[in-house]
Amino acid sequence: MSTHYETLQQADAYREAFAVEPPAALGERHLWPRKPGFFIVHAATAAALSQAPGATPEAEAAPDAAPDATDNATPARVLVSAQWGLVPHWVKSASDAKLRAPKLVNAKSDTASTGTAFRDAWLNGQRCIVPMAAFYEDDLRSGKAVPTRVARVDGKPMGVAGLWARWQGADGEVIISYCLLTVNANNHALLHRYGQPGSEKSMPAILNEGAYDAWLTARPEKAKEFMRQYAAQWLLANPVEKKADKVPKGFLG
Repeated sequence: MSTHYETLQQADAYREAFAVEPPAALGERHLWPRKPGFFIVHAATAAALSQAPGATPEAEAAPDAAPDATDNATPARVLVSAQWGLVPHWVKSASDAKLRAPKLVNAKSDTASTGTAFRDAWLNGQRCIVPMAAFYEDDLRSGKAVPTRVARVDGKPMGVAGLWARWQGADGEVIISYCLLTVNANNHALLHRYGQPGSEKSMPAILNEGAYDAWLTARPEKAKEFMRQYAAQWLLANPVEKKADKVPKGFLG
């Protein structure tokens, strides 16, 4: 289960891959739990980010249809700056939020609708797309952890399905946060190699480009239809080189 991913470091990548305006500052390349990153939501849903905690996003009360992406006055998607590591709306304090967030960077898609931490976000349709260049997994087959970068074979950005949440404290402090959704990868030709031996293997729920708007606007009962493995032949895994390495390592993909 990945707790480290690589953000997009070219502004044009946001426009070309996701049809959103890039952030004024691209932020850190390597993202870890509780660090500021970005997610993408349907434009109609963006208003829900300013609603009271636990409120149902207005976008989900509308039919499953996206605005015309060619209408410059009404962009179909919006990029939002947020913390990686979900903070449920019912958390009591900012200190509690800080403790919980690193443990809530990933949500298993098969239990997201029932798990205490993610249930409300899933049922309220608080879905998002997390843009990334790659994610990292540990290869433990040699007996020691070898960080491995997993990216698309064609080098294009990945859009990973996620959930977002809005938390507001008694003093008015607001935390916008998100998590990645994962799918089981026990039988995945590539990702089954990584993670602790004997443990359940998982991978981010990478969306097909043509499904972005459908994922963002689908009703909750249809959302799990998007939770599928991304084909192994479309991914490449490359061990991360270290300065101490004397012999270059080959590709594992």
